[in-house]
Amino acid sequence: MWAGAMALLLGESGAALLGFLRPTISDRGFGGRVRAGRVEEFPIGSVSHVRAGRFYISHLPEGLLVMWHRCTHLGCTVPWVEAEGQFHCPCHSSLFDTRGEVITGPAPRPLDLFPLEVVEGEVWVDTGQVIRRQRFDESQTTKA
Repeated sequence: MWAGAMALLLGESGAALLGFLRPTISDRGFGGRVRAGRVEEFPIGSVSHVRAGRFYISHLPEGLLVMWHRCTHLGCTVPWVEAEGQFHCPCHSSLFDTRGEVITGPAPRPLDLFPLEVVEGEVWVDTGQVIRRQRFDESQTTKA
């Protein structure tokens, strides 16, 4: 009985450890519509972090692009480094440009997107719909 109890304890401990170490990556998203602000708050060339929605809004010459702040490698939160004009993943050093495209890996693809809608000058983002992509395309932006 003692050996059986120890095997059960080790099995449960191992399962808990694996659950803790496994990255929490989900393509289902985590929320609903988030008001990001007014269009004027996002000047062309800016990258703004909206903490409530866990995303960045990059205002490119082509339009607005909303990127989830989660690295596509293992799901770490990726901060924007204004001085360098790029995103730096602190976990494994992936770098992303203002379009969310990978500059250096190990991230396998660009940052995921959220759809956005401009309603009466206000930017609304649907954080419940994650858009996976393989590269940047101008059609991914929304004209402001």
